[in-house]
Amino acid sequence: MFKKLFSPIKINNCEIPNRLAVTAMVANYCNENGTATDKYIAYHEAKANGGWGLIITEDYAVNQHAMGYKFISGLWNDGQIESHKRLTDTIHKYDSKIFCQIYHAGRQSNSFVNGGKPPVAPSSIPCPWLREIPKELTIPEIEQIVNDFGDCALRAKKAGFDGIEIHAAHGYLIAQFMSPYVNKRTDKYGGSFDNRTRFIKEIYENVRGKVGKEFPVIIRFSALEDVPGGRDLSESRILAKQFEEWGFDALNVSCSVYGDHSRQIVSPMYVPHAWQADLAAEIKSLVNIPVFTVNRINDPKMAESLLEAGKADVIGMGRGSLADPDLPNKAKAGDFDSIRLCIACLQGCVGALYEGGPINCLVNPSLGREWELDYSKVADPKKVFIAGGGPGGMEAARAAALKGHNVSLYEKRDFLGGQFKSAAYPPCKGELATYTTWLINELNKLGVTIFLNTNLTKDVVLVEKPDVVIVATGGTPLVPPIKGIEKSNVLAAEDVLLGKVPTGDRIVVAGGGEVGSETAAHLGMEQKEVTIVEMMPAICRDLDGVNKYYLKKVLNEYEVNINVSTKVVEILDDGVVVENSKGTFTIPADTVVMALGYKPYNKLVAEMEAVHNNVVVVGGALKTSNAMIAAREGFNAGISIA
Repeated sequence: MFKKLFSPIKINNCEIPNRLAVTAMVANYCNENGTATDKYIAYHEAKANGGWGLIITEDYAVNQHAMGYKFISGLWNDGQIESHKRLTDTIHKYDSKIFCQIYHAGRQSNSFVNGGKPPVAPSSIPCPWLREIPKELTIPEIEQIVNDFGDCALRAKKAGFDGIEIHAAHGYLIAQFMSPYVNKRTDKYGGSFDNRTRFIKEIYENVRGKVGKEFPVIIRFSALEDVPGGRDLSESRILAKQFEEWGFDALNVSCSVYGDHSRQIVSPMYVPHAWQADLAAEIKSLVNIPVFTVNRINDPKMAESLLEAGKADVIGMGRGSLADPDLPNKAKAGDFDSIRLCIACLQGCVGALYEGGPINCLVNPSLGREWELDYSKVADPKKVFIAGGGPGGMEAARAAALKGHNVSLYEKRDFLGGQFKSAAYPPCKGELATYTTWLINELNKLGVTIFLNTNLTKDVVLVEKPDVVIVATGGTPLVPPIKGIEKSNVLAAEDVLLGKVPTGDRIVVAGGGEVGSETAAHLGMEQKEVTIVEMMPAICRDLDGVNKYYLKKVLNEYEVNINVSTKVVEILDDGVVVENSKGTFTIPADTVVMALGYKPYNKLVAEMEAVHNNVVVVGGALKTSNAMIAAREGFNAGISIA
């Protein structure tokens, strides 16, 4: 099946064993001084053990004020080499090769992560996300940064890396110099194309002069910046040929800059799979060196088809490697059902970084814990009962079964997945079902006993005498005291999404959070007349900016009406009475959909604690949360049973 994917490829003098690359993604797993931690090394080792041909590390800062995140790696002094040599020595126990990506964040940073120093840029234009006005670099400062890149590359070579990737993409400092969107200079580093590319040319020459001709040096650049006034493909065609002429050994073709309104560096589920592949193919047609393509490629069969179509020479899967570090080995063995696919939710890989923390992954709760997890079988298997078949309950069952325990899972409904099942129904979210499917497959393989349409009760516990009871019953919809809420035309969002109940043609959705807005989009695509009523001054407040932007585009496309700062006063048989600053008025409606949030469903907790002394509560049953938190808490509960 894989004639190309598992064939080797050479980049300069380095032979990569296959065409699957882990492209760079910030993890925030290092020490604040840029040195590697055991956590960081084990995170990469899992991918080498999983069979990835090439691992490209996250951004290594070229100086102590080049960082875009507080806990990323760095090689700006010789004292950092030793810890990163431990990383490369670890990776070289396997067949994988490892390249060091080096960068300067430029304006896409802030003083908080850079020791109180303001960010720098070619011009004093702030990043749309971070919004701190950067200091405009002087020519002597530019020359120093050029030298910093070369010194950093040399340290990477001394640390045992197999090659260097210069990061000139995603709106970081080199990209800023190349872009008329950010670079407004009128000296030798601004204005014309040649002036705007002078910075990267000088950096390449400095790096090459220090690492030598035989050491692989590749470049990552954005073929499109995807913002008004940004660099486009017409300049990228020229750039690609210049990069080859200068001596770069491969081109990693990416896209975009920071900001909510582009298709994004890390694309959400609203963006098509492999959407950048045609950009890579365009670049590939102009050069004779290897070309990488990236973004929204999560399936090895998809990767093979891109190689067969001649779109690229190497397939990058950053998030795919987070979701399943063993993807290459599973694909090679033909074990496709066991591959845990990335669902492009952005919750752990991007959302966590927004908050300054290390990355997580909704579908892979073991991410970042590779260095401390022990999957060895227990000597004394326990009988484990789990109440609730959502992500939290299923992950608890999977983890406990992996440790060798005898696990029974009880779910009161006729399906597994909990609220996560209905979460796959709104527009562009169908891939969420792949995680539920994967979990069910794993539970079956591990021999977990599953009881559907069955409540776990104290009587069952008293008779069966399990050693551990895990309560993962999730949350239940909030039902506020609104007049008329008991009427038959009032439906729960989950029931509407699952198609359990019919709706009329005129619908009011009460609640404009993620669930309400997505339900409204789902109904809008059915060409219903839909209105959202939200008490807060904006909808989608619980979503990140990127997903919010795309969801609102769907709502606008399907003409969903939105009333914010508006309160539902009463529900009628044929409408909803609402109130806002304009007064009280009635919105005609055949159906009212309630999406006002959830509260913990923990009725079972007290019942279990009354008859058992080892009860663990996880996820929404403990505190209103989301699927990522529930899955992680469930996994932690299951894996820690001794």
